[in-house]
Amino acid sequence: MRVPSDIEIAQNAELHPIVEIAQKLGIEEDELELYGKYKAKVSPEVWERVKDNPDGKLILVTAITPTPAGEGKTTTTVGLAQGLAKIGKKASLAIREPSLGPSFGIKGGAAGGGYSQVIPMEDINLHFTGDLHAITSAHNLISAMIDNSLQQGNELNLDSRRIVWRRVVDLNDRALRSVIIGLGGKANGVPRETGFDITVASEIMAILCLATDLMDLKDRIKKIVVGYTYDGQAVTVEDIGAAGSAAVLLKDAIKPNLVQTLEGVPAFIHGGPFANIAHGCNSLQATRLGLKLSEYFITEAGFGADLGAEKFLDIKCRMGGLTPSAVVIVATVRALKMHGGRKKTELAREDLDALSKGMTNLEKHIENIAAFGLPSVVAINRFPTDTEAELALVKEKCEKLGASVALSEVWEKGGEGGIELAEKVVQAAEKESSFVYLYKPSMSPKEKIETIATVVYGAEGVKYTDQAEKDLAQIHELGKDDLLICMAKTQYSLSDNPALLGRPSGFFVTVREVRLSAGAGFLVAITGSVMTMPGLPKKPAALSIDIDEKGRISGLF
Repeated sequence: MRVPSDIEIAQNAELHPIVEIAQKLGIEEDELELYGKYKAKVSPEVWERVKDNPDGKLILVTAITPTPAGEGKTTTTVGLAQGLAKIGKKASLAIREPSLGPSFGIKGGAAGGGYSQVIPMEDINLHFTGDLHAITSAHNLISAMIDNSLQQGNELNLDSRRIVWRRVVDLNDRALRSVIIGLGGKANGVPRETGFDITVASEIMAILCLATDLMDLKDRIKKIVVGYTYDGQAVTVEDIGAAGSAAVLLKDAIKPNLVQTLEGVPAFIHGGPFANIAHGCNSLQATRLGLKLSEYFITEAGFGADLGAEKFLDIKCRMGGLTPSAVVIVATVRALKMHGGRKKTELAREDLDALSKGMTNLEKHIENIAAFGLPSVVAINRFPTDTEAELALVKEKCEKLGASVALSEVWEKGGEGGIELAEKVVQAAEKESSFVYLYKPSMSPKEKIETIATVVYGAEGVKYTDQAEKDLAQIHELGKDDLLICMAKTQYSLSDNPALLGRPSGFFVTVREVRLSAGAGFLVAITGSVMTMPGLPKKPAALSIDIDEKGRISGLF
């Protein structure tokens, strides 16, 4: 019997009108801005109405270090919310908006899978409500204003060699990483070197996801440093005069989007920063709203606990005044065996030795969550090839570390397959915890970076290139040492070397560059060979995506 694909399951689903989904949370139709029948933006008036309500339980979903075997973090997030609804809890969830880069690249979309998806899946994975396009436009408007300032006499005395604000596009396009603009004569601008990042790496994206409202967003945009004068003074978006226009372009994008799961659980999808090059969390607005409207609010952070979860806890929770009740760590037996040295083609057979070796990666992520004073639940995303002996080994080792364990079968069974996980999460969320941040803002940037590297990654220490040292010196001169830290690091290893699987030791993290994101409120420490503009693989997903004469899409996953 052929197993239906994710897109086939989504296309055959019965969608409920979004006004009915909103009513489950107490949101009225006139508080929605409809984008067709099945998706809507939530008006800011809802927050004003509910902001004094008590918060529900905040549950974060993270994972082990990703492998090509797959972990299923978004699927588990959706399935857990459906499982909580099955046991009678008023639940909602929030995930990030997918970027077109991965959707047409190698990773695919980000709407869950099997019978634990958010729908309409095609809309969500493509243009959705246009938020990412608005962010792209706002970012590139600032870029155009910078170059126009140079062209029109350069009254701000901008050094064209020290403009740090690049352009963005929401696609994987390695050819745009380094470009020269302004060629073709005087009328075409001032020639200079620049480049493109992917939209989700834009500081505008980070700001949208951390802003509390439209005016906060505009104030943050004003603070963005776009470059430096010939005498080393910072030039901001406010100096360029582009903050108001950029905010206008984002006036709708800042409103959270509401959709539904396959089982009709309300789902917010808003903001899409990557966790390997940005802070990897959905918007603070969606999270705060969901907490006021739900008993249990489930959200995810990108990649493993060393990336998205650390940033969620140290950056988003700190800025938003959030306190999680419990953390779910998603793992698969298959992925753990890869961390133990098995090849992807060898994962179908039982291998307790490889599994035991690979468990060191999961153990480190459990320790990382414990370092924040939070209880964790390990969700084993079950595959048909998992043996009882392998599942028993994972459970035994996790329980020794103080983490409860639940089998998750949400891909195959939807909410029914997430009931055990939901019950374990409820138990964990009722425990007393002592949530703490990993570092203090008053620490120096190096102290903060080294705390993350040594405590979370398990590094021996941190090395800095000459460029990184210059960047830190400039940041110190600007008085920005107290900003938080957003590490840009490979997602494939706890280290900054993607080839080091499992739980590497004895390594140093190399910081090659430190970017100032004054509007977002953090410094981006770029490590190893991580890129802010990904490239397409040899066989991108775009080769398989198609549409027929009836408008039915295929190949999207």
